[in-house]
Amino acid sequence: MDLGLSGKVAMVGGGSKGLGFNVARLLAAEGALVSIASRDEGRINDAREAIEQESGGDVLAMAADLRSAAGIDAWREATLKRFGGVDLLFTNTGGPPAGGFMQFDDAAWQNGFDLLVMSVVRMVRGVYPSMQARGGGAIVMSTSSSVKEPIQNLTLSTVLRASVSAISKTLATEWAGDHIRVNQLVPGRISTDRIRELDEANAQRQGLALEEVRRRSEAAIPMGRLGEPEEYAKAAVFLFSDAASYISGATLQVDGGAIRSIT
Repeated sequence: MDLGLSGKVAMVGGGSKGLGFNVARLLAAEGALVSIASRDEGRINDAREAIEQESGGDVLAMAADLRSAAGIDAWREATLKRFGGVDLLFTNTGGPPAGGFMQFDDAAWQNGFDLLVMSVVRMVRGVYPSMQARGGGAIVMSTSSSVKEPIQNLTLSTVLRASVSAISKTLATEWAGDHIRVNQLVPGRISTDRIRELDEANAQRQGLALEEVRRRSEAAIPMGRLGEPEEYAKAAVFLFSDAASYISGATLQVDGGAIRSIT
């Protein structure tokens, strides 16, 4: 099946590792022109080299703090200068620290808000003029299974990612007339550095061995295992593609059946 992604320009946040890196590499494999960003200059350049070697494609890598308006603006401008426009956007950043409600002061809430909510606001606001001028586009917002079921000891993530869900649904309606599709992609437990960090935090908090925490986590997933980053990335590529041309305002779960909610 031709997914219709060849020659499309894609901006992928958090592209140096994990979910973002795998989304970028699969988009490049489909012929997209990919622009990736993350804070670590060494890692983002390593990611660019790996993607270019695998796909033979053209990749722009930029060290940028996606918590800041200046960082996002600079990344967008570099992308427009290099590729001439933007067709696809994958909103994605690292996650805030684990912890319960009373562990976080105002500064922690503000940092989490900038990381998870304002990064999305600024990214989508930044690419809208280009997508509108080019006759449309597609945005995929990466969130968390916490938007369906609150996750214990992840207060910041649970509260703030729900706002991203609301942005996704709002823009799917508001921008439909501009032929811009907006969807939300919800990862369950995918084998990434972030999940390993959370398992370590939970093991320490519960006084359990790390292996026992992981065993219990996998046992709670109907498919009996963690997902692979590439499995998640394939779902993102589908939502970006022409195969999903009539899908907008949707929430797609990539979780091995772990989320129990009906809606």
